[in-house]
Formats: sequence, C-alpha cells, structure tokens
Amino acid sequence: MRRAGVVYEALGLVSFSIWVFLRWGRGRFWRMPGIPSGGKMRNTAPSVAAVVPARNEAAGVRAAVGSLAAQRYAGRLHIFLVDDASDDDTALLAASAAQTEILTVLRGAPLPAGWTGKMWAMAQGIEEAGRFAPDYLLFTDADIVHPPDGLQSLVAAAESFGYDLVSGMVMLRCESWAERALIPAFVFFFFMLYPPTWVGSSRHRTAAAAGGSILIRRRMLERIGGIARIRGELIDDCALAQAVKDAGGRVCLGISPQTMSIREYESFREIGEMISRTAFTQLRYSGSLLVLTVLAVSLVFFGPVVAALGGSLFGTAAWILMAATYSRALVVYRRSLLWAPLLPGVAGFYLHATIHSAWMYWRGKGGEWKGRTQALS
Repeated sequence: MRRAGVVYEALGLVSFSIWVFLRWGRGRFWRMPGIPSGGKMRNTAPSVAAVVPARNEAAGVRAAVGSLAAQRYAGRLHIFLVDDASDDDTALLAASAAQTEILTVLRGAPLPAGWTGKMWAMAQGIEEAGRFAPDYLLFTDADIVHPPDGLQSLVAAAESFGYDLVSGMVMLRCESWAERALIPAFVFFFFMLYPPTWVGSSRHRTAAAAGGSILIRRRMLERIGGIARIRGELIDDCALAQAVKDAGGRVCLGISPQTMSIREYESFREIGEMISRTAFTQLRYSGSLLVLTVLAVSLVFFGPVVAALGGSLFGTAAWILMAATYSRALVVYRRSLLWAPLLPGVAGFYLHATIHSAWMYWRGKGGEWKGRTQALS
C-alpha cells in the first residue's frame, strides 16, 4: 500500500508540473485571443477575391455565399465559387445567393494526380481570380457564414499590423449533445498545439491557420509558389501558414467569434469521423509518433485523474488546474463550467479517433472525405 501511495504521489507531481507548464509556459494558448483590431487602413481599400471550394454543400452554401455578398467593405470584392464535382444543387444554390456582378460560379475540372480535391478546387478559383488582380485572397469554406464586417476586420489587421496571412478560427456549431461535449475541446486542443502568440512571433517556428477563414496577400502566395506548394496536403491550412512563415512572412491566428460554421455534427460518430480524417496525418503517418501520442495523452489528461483517485493531493491539484485552464474555451462557447472536469473523458474520445485514423490509413482509406480517399503519403 505504501509503495502504491508513492506511485500515485509521483504521478500526481509529474501531472501537476505538466499542467503548470501548459498554463504558463505554452504561450498562454488557453486565452484564445481574437484578431487584433484598432489599426488604420490606407485611404484606398485593397481589392479582395474570395475563393470558395464546394463539394456537396447544398445545405449551407446559399447562406455562406450570401454572407460574403453582404459584406460592408469599401474595396472591390469578387467571389469565386468552385463546384468540385458535386452531385447535389450546390452550384445552383450558390448562383442564386448573389448577383453575377460579384459572383462567379465555376465547374471544377477532373481531379489530377497528386492533388487533394479541395486544393485543386482552390487552384482553379485562384487562377480565375487572377483576372481580377486582387491585393488579397480570402479562402473560406462553403459552410461558413461571415458577419457583415468580417472581411473589413481581416483586411484591417493585415494592413495595420503588417501581416501576410490573417486567419480567424470560426465558431463551430455547438448545439447537439455531441457538439456541446466535444467542440469546445476541439478548439482548445488546436490552440494547445498552435499557441496564437507563438504563431504570431518571429521567435517561434510554430505556424497555423484555420481553413474556414484565411486572408493572404496575393504577392505572398505567389512568393511561396502558389497553392501548388501545398497541393497534396490534407491539413492544408496549417501547411499554408507554415509556408508563409518559412518565407519570412508574418502570420496571425485568433478567434473570430462572429464568424460561424453552420455544418452540423449531430452524433459522436460524425465528429469522430471529422477528427479521424486528418489526425494520423498530423502525426506524419508515423506509428512511433502514435505510440508517443498515446503515452503523452495518458499522462497529461488521465494521469491527474488516476493520481487524484489514488489519494494524491498533487493529482487533485493537477485535475483542478486542468479544468481551470479548459474553462476559457467553455466560456467562449457559452457552455457550463461543469463540463471542465470532464476534459479527460473528452481527451479519451479524441485519442480513440486518432487511433482509428491510423487504422484507416493502414487499411488504405486514410483521409476519406465525401467519397474520396486522399491520404497521399
């Protein structure tokens, strides 16, 4: 019994030390900062081309395109939506959402080897947007609804603070039971991996973006070799941000609380499939990294619980600190703080989805999404 008590106390001390570091030593990621504001733009507002890849998005594309068309933006704006071989009414609904003077709907060409479907659709939209000669490109998804001043805020941040890429983490839908349980943690884990202060700092190599809302300078996109630079990437948003930062560009990542994703995840299985699509890609398809991830998640999230239940005061303190750190994400999503102590269980769900992602990859079905299997390496 004494030996078991020593083990629990050691586990508790290690767990507590880890959460002290995560709370104060990892860029204070849990604060979830927004896009910086308060700067001034030049007298003539830059021109922007919005590129929207869409595949079977009939449920939300009209609202998404309509929100872009309704932007209160002083500069020129044109929307280029690329219908990526949809078998529903995506193109028709998109065309009905805005006047042709501001919207061009393109039917995508067949997918060539070496490209993911989304990147190929974006490449076609960018090529067509070249005739518009935009100063900036806005990459957004066909399930994202932007507030009327959303584009203005992104451009103002880029112009005022010299960013080459500005990305807003949109608010994901959080209404079903599965969404309420899992979505705040999704954003929490993302920022834990990519602390926004590190993303925006030249002293850190860390780079990331959230694909629902990315504004990039056209000249910077050209400097890194265009979207072809990341043509085979499944986690394309973070790959794009990394390419920009590697080229000496400045990247900004923050929460966009008024920009909403309207994609519905009604079940735990649907969210699990969403995570599984790219989780093993994040680990570079490495079995060794998967094993290390299992061990790390077990220590960081399960360790405090095991130690606390074993009577360790350090374990209890670690569990409390973990819950306190997670609470900011719950506040952002307007969820009860009673969810905070349950983060270890949520982490277990994400770990299971990661293991499933590896299993699907080894079965030759990695990156499966909307009828395509896209794990390319």
